[in-house]
Amino acid sequence: MSRVGLPAKPRILVIALRRLGDVLLTTPLIASLRKAWPEATIDALVFADTAGILDGNPDLNAVIAMPPRRTAAQSLALAAKLWRGYDLAVSTQSGDRPTFFAAIAGRLCVAPVEAGAKGEFKRRILHRTLDIVPGVHRVEEMLRLADTLGIERDPRLAPPRAAPFDAMPDGPYAVIHAAPMFRYKQWTASGWREVAQALRARGLTVVATGGPAADERAYLDDVWCRIDVKRMDGALNWAQLAGLLSKAEVFVGPDTSVTHLAAACGAPTVALFGPTDPRLWGPWPVGGLSEMWHDTGAVQQRGNVWLVQHAYPCTPCQLEGCERRLGSASACLDALSPRQVMVAVDEALSSQAALRPDAKL
Repeated sequence: MSRVGLPAKPRILVIALRRLGDVLLTTPLIASLRKAWPEATIDALVFADTAGILDGNPDLNAVIAMPPRRTAAQSLALAAKLWRGYDLAVSTQSGDRPTFFAAIAGRLCVAPVEAGAKGEFKRRILHRTLDIVPGVHRVEEMLRLADTLGIERDPRLAPPRAAPFDAMPDGPYAVIHAAPMFRYKQWTASGWREVAQALRARGLTVVATGGPAADERAYLDDVWCRIDVKRMDGALNWAQLAGLLSKAEVFVGPDTSVTHLAAACGAPTVALFGPTDPRLWGPWPVGGLSEMWHDTGAVQQRGNVWLVQHAYPCTPCQLEGCERRLGSASACLDALSPRQVMVAVDEALSSQAALRPDAKL
């Protein structure tokens, strides 16, 4: 497709009104836009509770944060502020709200669209559209938007700029993030304890991260009861977390935004997957995927990421646990053994050791 025509120093808006991990996975599109228009002013419109994942992004000039739950008056005020303020507005989603903001903000506007009558209406108000293709990884969706704009792809994820902090652990350490946002992505507490103890037996300090919410802290209190880990849950902002992850010997976590961040920061990352389809949401390694994730596999490796599953015939179901609700357990995760996880962890640790300057050839 021909390159979209823009002024020499265009103003560009990227709209990503989704969760934290989704916003991080839009950064290859932002990088592609920066490469295509080095002198552009590029802003991102995101929900306020996801803005931190873009802290220090080298390809952005500004982040516009909107409340996840806003009044009609707030929405109208934002629409008035954005009205025709950009030469190009790109929605990274097909939803009505992000498409609406793209249509009002950009003199040229681009977005993915659904099939059928709903998509047909959006095709009438957008200048370029991208047909939604089922079964495509989220990052590949973003890079297909770059194709739609007629610009070169840049597959790199951009994590927040790493920031130091006083409580950085001394010596080699591993990071475990045990708490996903939803119950159906949780592994077993006994599994996390066994992995933590195995990491300590390998001479590593174990750093446990997590969010500040009271229910998450209570869950982690139970997981780490009487286990020797360095608790940092609720203590780090996104830039500090990026700094911690970038120097870890290994990171272990479930399907959650922090696992995507660990992969983007270059940490050897072990990701525990259950109902979620890796072909759509597998962590994106540094440098991108030369081979896409398979739907199942005991341990798959791509770059600095190891993806671990206990696959049943129904895996990955792409549903919210076995009871089809956010608070459900997932049998495929409950059946995942610490031994299988540690196979991947040891492979990841070996890869890290091979990169050290004093490693024997």
